[in-house]
Amino acid sequence: MTQARNVLGGELETCCASPITGFYRDGYCSTGAGDLGAHIVCAQMTEAFLAFTKSQGNDLSTPVPAFSFPGLKPGDRWCLCAQRWQEALEAGVAPPVVLSATHALAVEYVSLDQLKQHADNLD
Repeated sequence: MTQARNVLGGELETCCASPITGFYRDGYCSTGAGDLGAHIVCAQMTEAFLAFTKSQGNDLSTPVPAFSFPGLKPGDRWCLCAQRWQEALEAGVAPPVVLSATHALAVEYVSLDQLKQHADNLD
């Protein structure tokens, strides 16, 4: 199997192992046929984004023990749906992006320039 690529053209790096993220819960923003939400943008959570996504019906800050989900807090990294990140961008609350851990397919939803403008500068 070929290693997934990031938006910079390199190998896709880990987004976060604690809490464990990714559609496949392997720490990577990988995607596949079952990932209808395209969880491919590695982002660092902010208070503003967490409030925004909760207001849109996707509460990422409240723990859900039944799914072993600890709830996210500002500073945590998480693989976001590309369309939700785009919505947050349009609302002025896009969280910082970790380019090296953001899947190459993200540019099908958001421009590379937009992602770079919101890079967390750790790449």
